[in-house]
Amino acid sequence: MSMSRKQAGETAPARSEEPKGLSRFEVRGRSSDRALIRSLARRLAEDSPEATRIRNVVANTIASGSPPTGGILAALRRSPLVGADLDLSRLHVDERKTEL
Repeated sequence: MSMSRKQAGETAPARSEEPKGLSRFEVRGRSSDRALIRSLARRLAEDSPEATRIRNVVANTIASGSPPTGGILAALRRSPLVGADLDLSRLHVDERKTEL
């Protein structure tokens, strides 16, 4: 270990012993999410049914990956205009002369 790391470890304020089963770690994120992440960590640190439920919800959300595809197509199929037999063809217009 380098001398500077040893000195940093010696001069750092002593932290109280972490409760058994918990560990301290650092994450990077948006400043606006700081309170949310801290409150989430606090809730997950509890040994309660609510903490288990939150853990499962977050794990399932992250495990599902990207949202399912076809959302726009499904929305268009639900449109009230489906089957309305609209004529959406455009008239062919000859080229216009423009001055630049």
